[in-house]
Order: sequence, then C-alpha cells, then structure tokens
Amino acid sequence: MRDLVFIAFLGAFFLGGFRKPFLFVLVYVYIDIVSPQRLTYYLLNSVPISMIAVGLCVAAWALVDNKRDTRVAPRQLLILLLLLYCWLTTRTADFPVEALDKWGWVWKALAFAAFLPLTLRTRLRIESLLLIMILSASSIIIVGGIKTIASGGGGYGSLNLMVDNNSGLYEGSTISTVAIAIIPLILWFTRYGTIFPPDWKVKGFCYALVFSCLLIPVGTSTRTGLLCIGLVAVLMLRDTKRKFLYLGLLGAIGLAAVPLLPSAFTDRMSTIKTYKADESASTRLAVWKWTWEYAKDHPFGGGFEMYRQNQIRYDTEKVEGTAGNATVEKTLTIDKARAFHSAYFEMLGEQGWPGLILWLAINLIGIVRMEVIRQRYRKAPPDQAWISPLAGALQAAHIVYLLGAAFIAIAFQPFIYMLIGAQIGLDTYLARKRSEAAWRPIKRARQPAAEQAIS
Repeated sequence: MRDLVFIAFLGAFFLGGFRKPFLFVLVYVYIDIVSPQRLTYYLLNSVPISMIAVGLCVAAWALVDNKRDTRVAPRQLLILLLLLYCWLTTRTADFPVEALDKWGWVWKALAFAAFLPLTLRTRLRIESLLLIMILSASSIIIVGGIKTIASGGGGYGSLNLMVDNNSGLYEGSTISTVAIAIIPLILWFTRYGTIFPPDWKVKGFCYALVFSCLLIPVGTSTRTGLLCIGLVAVLMLRDTKRKFLYLGLLGAIGLAAVPLLPSAFTDRMSTIKTYKADESASTRLAVWKWTWEYAKDHPFGGGFEMYRQNQIRYDTEKVEGTAGNATVEKTLTIDKARAFHSAYFEMLGEQGWPGLILWLAINLIGIVRMEVIRQRYRKAPPDQAWISPLAGALQAAHIVYLLGAAFIAIAFQPFIYMLIGAQIGLDTYLARKRSEAAWRPIKRARQPAAEQAIS
C-alpha cells in the first residue's frame, strides 16, 4: 500500500513537470534527498527514477527554458574543476573498485550542483527549490522527532529514520547537522515566503518543524548536533534586535530543557570533555593524524575510499577516583580501515591538497558572497526586504554545515551542494536584476526639420 502512495505521488509530480518544466528539477531534488526507492518494497526499486528525473530536467532546460542573459558564476566552474579532478584521482585510486562505487554518486552531486543555478532565474524558483529541500528533509526529521518523543530518546546509531540503511541523510550525525543547518531557512519562510503566505498555519508548522529539528540531535545522541545547535544560536544573535532578551530566553530554555533530556543523550554529551576516554573520539584523532602523514607522501591523494588502508594505534584513558586520589587506566587499541570522520580529512586523504583547496574555495567563497549580499541589501526597499535575510539564512546554514563537516565525512553530501546551488542562483539572479536596472534605452533626440533635410 505504501508503495502505491509513493508511485502516485511521484507520478503526479512528474506529470506536473510536463506543464511546468522546472518541476522536473524539484522532482530530482526530492528523489535525491528522500530516496523513495529505498522506502518501497517493489516497483520503484527496479526503475531508475533518479536518472529519469535528471534527464527530464536537463532536457527541459535545454529545450524550453529561457536562457537570455544566462550567467555562469566562478563557483560553478570550480565545481566542474573539482569534478574533473575527482575523476582523475578515481582513475589512479589506491582502491579502484571501491572508488568507482563512491564516484558513481559523487559525480552526480557535483554535476547537478553546477547545473542547478542555470535554472534559478526567478525568486519563485529559488524559493521553490528551498521549500522542496526543507520539506523533503522534514519527511525524515519529523519521523525522527516523533520517535524521539515517543521513545523518550533514541540513542547513538539506534534511532530508526524510516530505513535501516545508515547512509545519506539517514545517518544520525548527517541528519543532525542538516536539521540544525536549515533552521534559519525555515524561520525565513515564517516572514518572507510567498508560495505559502506566512499566516498562522504556516508559522505554526514552521515552528513545530524547528522544534523537531532540535529533537534530532537528542534522538540520535550526536555530539555534532549539540555543537551545531550552539553555533546556530550564536549566528541568529547577529540579526536579533533585542539581544539581551534573546540571550535570556536561550538561557531559560536551556535550563528548562536539561532535566527533560534522556540519559542516553546527556551521558554521550559528557564525553565531549573526556574525549580521551571515548573510543570514537580517540579513533578520529588517530585517523586524522594518519591521514596527515599520508598526505605528506601522497600530496595528490589516494582516491575515494583510500582510508581502507589505514592502520592506527591509540590509547584510551579512563580516570577513576576523586581528584586527589585518581588513577588513570590506559588501554592500547589497534584498529584499521577506519573512516575519516571529517570532511576536511576526507578531502585531504582522497583528493590531496589540490582537492582540499578547491573544496575550501567553493565553500568559503559562498560564505563571503552571502555576506556581500546580506550587507548590500540590508537597507533595501520593501520589495527587496527578503533578500538580505535569505542571504543570511543561506550563509548561516553553510557555516553550520562546515562545523558539522569537521566531525563527519560529508564533503560530497548532495544536500549541501543543492544549498550551494541555491546560493549561486540567488547571486546570479540579483546580478541580472542589477544589470537590468542599470540599463536604460537611450532615445535619440528629434532633430529639427532643417537638420533632418541636411542629414
């Protein structure tokens, strides 16, 4: 029965694209985020719906979309350059078979990110993209929030988010980072949305969704999510008019929430200050050290999945007793083929220094460009009042991602590249508008009849 619902929904979505071709882009975004083929038992599993959707959206853009004054941003070229570089490292990868598996989805994420801004020619399209991204992610977030409340908390790696496959946005730390990152964008829709005008129903849903986003780090017991919550709270402070009231409310909510948090969450969060006793944290530090040493001898990286060759040794420390009479018990652990647990070291190990520099440039330029737009349109007229807050929300989401990426190997997470595509789309859209506003047709002055006769 559930399969039929998914098929009917996707069928209606696809049919809508034949009337409004931009909907094909949104279909692909939905499929890439939610992966409905992983949620069904038959039919969708055997049909390449993702390939069909991306083929239709590219064909629709090529055949019917308006390409007047099409602009290609420098970051689109950097994304294509990163795509080419990843292809080269895949050809010379240390683990060629395993590298091809990751390359199979990475190239799609990069290629779509470079293509996406070409379709974002209007405010409506930019807003539609962000809306579908949020609603698609919310289908996972709301389920996680409900299960967290129903079960009194989840646990690290134990909260089932509709599928048993712990990959993509269904991985605990990844969905925690994304859930917190989109909070500023959700709040933007409570003030400036036009597809669903922000009445009490829309605002109520958005605030409930924000609450559900905050529950995800609790349900998944991820330390990364807690750090992201702290960062997004700080970032929201810059646009708050009553800063002392805001800080007071944050403190009050935090104090009220602590007694209600499940023990599984508080116990795991306590390991932040005792990371040497935590095997997961100790493993990350050892892997990062190994990757740094590997990059010294292999500056161009080892290709996708090269972490499979690592062999690490590290000590975990367990302190027992009081401060005056404490004993430290060290345990030697030997491990191998441990994942990076960091997008920065993922890029360094797999793509080397050139890949890491390209990736950092793509991300940092986005943050700078959003700040430029945020400042440029801060005092814009009422019809442009939505621009600066949207740039700020996109920037905040990106910064939260970069924090989460320090502890998760999500350098090529498709959701983030869609976010980057939305940033580029907003930037090029505004550049087009400024160009159109600056251009004025010069009318030739009428000459006197005698001059016209002479000429």
